[in-house]
Amino acid sequence: MLDLNSVSKNFSGLAALTDVSFDVKNSVIKGIIGPNGAGKTTLFNIITGVFPPSKGTINFDGNDISHKRSDEIAKLGVSRTFQQTYLFKTLTVLENVMLGRHYRTRSEFFACGLRLPGARREEKLIREQAMECLDMIGLAGKKDRIANKLPMGEQRYLEVARALATEPRLLILDEPTAGLNEFERDDFLNLVFKIRDMGITILVVEHHMKFIMKVCSELVVLNFGEKIAEGTPDEIQNSPKVIEAYLGVEEDIDY
Repeated sequence: MLDLNSVSKNFSGLAALTDVSFDVKNSVIKGIIGPNGAGKTTLFNIITGVFPPSKGTINFDGNDISHKRSDEIAKLGVSRTFQQTYLFKTLTVLENVMLGRHYRTRSEFFACGLRLPGARREEKLIREQAMECLDMIGLAGKKDRIANKLPMGEQRYLEVARALATEPRLLILDEPTAGLNEFERDDFLNLVFKIRDMGITILVVEHHMKFIMKVCSELVVLNFGEKIAEGTPDEIQNSPKVIEAYLGVEEDIDY
């Protein structure tokens, strides 16, 4: 589904990524790990069109998305969450998810402003689809609550619901369990599996080793902007290069 070929990114002469290549197969959960500054979020930003690669190509489902805009990539079926939740915090939970459907709407400005029948039907459908996403993640009962009144864990879930509202084929999760406690992390693990079982491919960056080793079938390890390893969780856990570069002293690792 996703194929990166020798992707590099330089900022003012500094290399954030250097010749990174890997692919993501359909309906799998693949993880990206590495120490702070390894280039993980930069990689996600390139895949989602925040900025283009300095070199290399990215293909999604046969489409070269290397230099496409974020909205063009989203329309192809790529959606993401962020390290820090980016919600419309003065809007309700339901309104936040409805905004995830925005780019799929067809009604024009005047039709919406005049509340023409077609626009009303479309808004009703968007509301129903947003409620389905909220029901899936367990926030349907809080649809009228203002987003910034939710605890951090539920804000994470809300951001996922908004991403799902775009009908992605590839969902990119950037440190989705940051700020969650152990109980919330276990719940989120089950949610990720549920999304995968819907046929959605998932690419995830995560620092919590126990979580990512459980949830992913494949892992890529970055260090100083370069890929140093790729394989199954067992292969990665037992790689001396990975242990030295990222995981620390072997006996201190808690899986």
